[in-house]
Amino acid sequence: MSENHKKDGQTFGTNVSGAGDSLDKRMGTNETEVTLTNRQGHPVTDNQNIRTVGNRGPTTLENYDFLEKISHFDRERIPERVVHARGAGAHGYFESYGTVGDEPVSKYTRAKLFQEKGKKTPVFVRFSSVVHGGHSPETLRDPRGFAVKFYTEDGNWDLVGNNLKIFFIRDPLKFPDLVHAFKPDPVTNLQDGERIFDFVSQTPEATHMVTFLFSPWGIPANYRMMQGSGVNTYKWVNKEGKGHLVKYHWEPKQGIRNLTQQEAEDIQAKNFNHATQDLYEAIESGEYPEWELFVQIISDDDHPELDYDPLDPTKLWYKEDVPWQPVGKMVLNKNPENYFAEVEQAAFGTGVLVDGLDFSDDKLLQGRTFSYSDTQRYRVGSNYLQLPINAPKKHVATNQRDGQMEYRVDRAPKQNPHVNYEPSIIGGLKEASQSGEDHTPYVEGEVKREQIERTNNFKQAGETYRRFSNFERDELISNLVDTLKSCRKEIQEQMIENFTNADPEYGRRVAEGLQSAKTDENTTHRGPIGSTDTEKAVHQAEEVSHPSDPY
Repeated sequence: MSENHKKDGQTFGTNVSGAGDSLDKRMGTNETEVTLTNRQGHPVTDNQNIRTVGNRGPTTLENYDFLEKISHFDRERIPERVVHARGAGAHGYFESYGTVGDEPVSKYTRAKLFQEKGKKTPVFVRFSSVVHGGHSPETLRDPRGFAVKFYTEDGNWDLVGNNLKIFFIRDPLKFPDLVHAFKPDPVTNLQDGERIFDFVSQTPEATHMVTFLFSPWGIPANYRMMQGSGVNTYKWVNKEGKGHLVKYHWEPKQGIRNLTQQEAEDIQAKNFNHATQDLYEAIESGEYPEWELFVQIISDDDHPELDYDPLDPTKLWYKEDVPWQPVGKMVLNKNPENYFAEVEQAAFGTGVLVDGLDFSDDKLLQGRTFSYSDTQRYRVGSNYLQLPINAPKKHVATNQRDGQMEYRVDRAPKQNPHVNYEPSIIGGLKEASQSGEDHTPYVEGEVKREQIERTNNFKQAGETYRRFSNFERDELISNLVDTLKSCRKEIQEQMIENFTNADPEYGRRVAEGLQSAKTDENTTHRGPIGSTDTEKAVHQAEEVSHPSDPY
């Protein structure tokens, strides 16, 4: 991205075309520095009226300025993300501590961005909600996305996670089913609690995530005051090629704040963009939000001493078992200059790792690694990595060519332009030297379709319930009952059994809440999960409205 053009301290805009160096200063005789042109560079002399036969029409076909303007407008939106459509973003930097706790970071990883104390790496962060569309309320009960793009000297690293530290499922084969259950009903186009609990009741490992989602943790107060997590287990690899399992945690220095269902509904009635506005205005006023990055590190094996598999994304590694160790901090200090170009077109992928970082065998992570980048090529285009927000801030040279919307060739300065393949002896690209030993984990076993051995689906859900404060437990039970009360009895019974398996008191309180819940023929399972009186709102709109005469 080229430098901002500034005059008298004012920012007049940023060239994001990637072709800034080739522009010249020529202008037409009727142009100034602020003259409106079309995309062909033609000065626009009348931006108020299309060409017509007489001043009443009809219009003529050769309205080039209008046709260019309206046809571009018709294409202003790219396909919306299937999940994480609603988002906000900001630029900033990550500053490394150079250590993991009291140890040099090089003991565990050779990734360059972590090596030096005080080393700063530019970042772009996109926060989001998951299930609903691009302009849905930011107060809905939903996990929140927390995706960080590090523009490192070795290329980009994307750390793509959520605010909650676990997930609903452990096998990527179930991801489309999970999303379909939480998305609106394909017939009514309404989110439906019965569909959600129909799926969740038959997916026992989801009990832990449901416990978090229906507690106050399911509605963060805003983006600045929520945690972030890589969710999946990754690896760090050192210079000798030795790997360690690692989990990432972002802790907000602003503190953590969550909302009750009622508080969220009250805020939604006044402002359904509150989190985006909060982030933008905080940065605009110089109150830059900060997060500290912690890691948990364990040896790269299956840890038989644990009663769960450390690769299972439905499980926490408890702090008392695996300490959190600080490795750096992140500061967000610049708002986007254009929402679409930067936030909407920002593209992340769990497979985007740099030297010293690696994948674990976490099944969900490996499924995400294909899905994320595949989605971006469909959504934004095959050349999405040439967009300034996605492009590395370092030299790029590939043999990849063509595709929709290619607007430059990623060619090395001394590369023969006739050679777009490797190997070559007539001026083609050459492989880089290896900076450390390869990480070569040993793998053997039968190829099979089988779940992991240590599922332990309910224990941590019960532990999370017991660790909640009284207020959090009360809110959890209330929100579950509000959504479950209109579901079929067999779904209710299965959820009560799952909660009881997690903690007897947990199951008993949900059962008692459902027993005493008031239902009538208007009670519905349709509407945002956890919301109160959704069926009443449908009728209330007619009852409290005011009649008007036609005009």
